[in-house]
Amino acid sequence: MTEGVPWPVRTPRLQLRPCTLDDLDAMWEWRRLPEVNRWLGLAPDTIEAFRERHLEPARLASLYLIERLPEHEGDAPTPIGDLMIRIEDAWAQLEVAERAKGVEAELGWVLDPASTGRGYATEAVRAAIEVCFGPLGLRRVHAGCFADNEPSWRLMERLGMRREEHSRKTALHRSGEWLDGMNYGLLAEEWPVGS
Repeated sequence: MTEGVPWPVRTPRLQLRPCTLDDLDAMWEWRRLPEVNRWLGLAPDTIEAFRERHLEPARLASLYLIERLPEHEGDAPTPIGDLMIRIEDAWAQLEVAERAKGVEAELGWVLDPASTGRGYATEAVRAAIEVCFGPLGLRRVHAGCFADNEPSWRLMERLGMRREEHSRKTALHRSGEWLDGMNYGLLAEEWPVGS
């Protein structure tokens, strides 16, 4: 769905590239951690279940690996997280539904806790937004999180995303507790070029 994007997309310290089946083992290393998977919508408990879940072509096609660029030429980039860009149709009345196809994206991200606190997630999500509003020509991006996941919603606010909803106890967490949710959005026209 992201044909026409010059992958890998590079930032000063990172690169984003489409995930492959070969990347699943690296992704599992951070996604299996309790402090990470407590916020994920799906947290398989074995690597086999994780691999099986990502064999679905559409799921894998929406995932991008976040890699830290090497300090020394000739070294390989280091995987530090993954990012989702899921292109979607906007809601539309039937008569104009064709014009609403594939015009927005849901974003999501996961970072290895060993790499947090350095601005990598902000840098990676900023690059993903640039891809959405640049080469992909989308009109809107949105993302959501549990309200208790403060690092996620703070990141969205740092990037200028607008809080569109703070819902009360609308999401059933795997712990059995009903949690508040937060949803953020951003329009292409609100995104400063070259952010």
